[in-house]
Amino acid sequence: MKTRKRIFDSSVYAVLIILSAVFLSPVFVILMNSVKSNFYISDEPFSFPRGEKFVGFENFVKGFVQSDFLRAFINSAFITVLSVAGIVVLTAMAAWYIVRVKNRFTKILYYLFTFSMIVPFQMVMYTMTFLAFELDLNSVLGIVFIYLGFGSGLSVFMFSGFIKSIPTEIEEAAVIDGCDPIRTFFMIVFPILKPTAITVAILNAMWVWNDYLLPYLVLGSGENRTLPVAVQMALTGGYGNKDMGALMAMLVLAILPIIIFYLFCQKYIIRGVVAGAVKG
Repeated sequence: MKTRKRIFDSSVYAVLIILSAVFLSPVFVILMNSVKSNFYISDEPFSFPRGEKFVGFENFVKGFVQSDFLRAFINSAFITVLSVAGIVVLTAMAAWYIVRVKNRFTKILYYLFTFSMIVPFQMVMYTMTFLAFELDLNSVLGIVFIYLGFGSGLSVFMFSGFIKSIPTEIEEAAVIDGCDPIRTFFMIVFPILKPTAITVAILNAMWVWNDYLLPYLVLGSGENRTLPVAVQMALTGGYGNKDMGALMAMLVLAILPIIIFYLFCQKYIIRGVVAGAVKG
């Protein structure tokens, strides 16, 4: 039995290592090509950057200037931070209200939030874009409200599952001590929601930071453009020609912040997902 278990564990580890290599290989290819000249990127995309192929940080400097990287980075950071903060706080409050106030209205509200998860973005993007321009939401601040709407479905679903597992006696004790609903939520309930809140923050941060289609439709390619739009638009020349070296370099800089954020917070993801799956 021990031999079989050892063989099984070894097989699982081997499969996981192979899968990891497969998933990480595109990132490795981008890293290699970010320091190679354009000719060798097109001609030998999988070769190592050695000798005359290696151009150092030339691609990074060129891409940083051509894409107006700093402005786009600030726009993306502003939108991501505000969107994620709003999604976490407001959807947690909404989920708490839905779970604790049991009536027909909250039941319908919960089903509307969950139903929004299955509606494809492509189905609503034209009407959403029209409304965004009509309501003057086509700005760096306005798009935050759009992200709040699109990110609320999954977030409310996850928070609701976790809140159902919290004993109501804790909140009743806070009310007896004189806490109003707002203080009860922020002083008692919200700290308990920390694992799920961090999970929701990570998932939404990765989505908002890397999103291309929604910022492109709402903000366009002007000075309000986000990082994915800036990289794609600024490094594309006439007749569709692309500076592949600068493009690869900017992709490295674009994915670096979200990878660092994920590595610091990844231990909370499984914990939060499992906690949010509890029905109570």
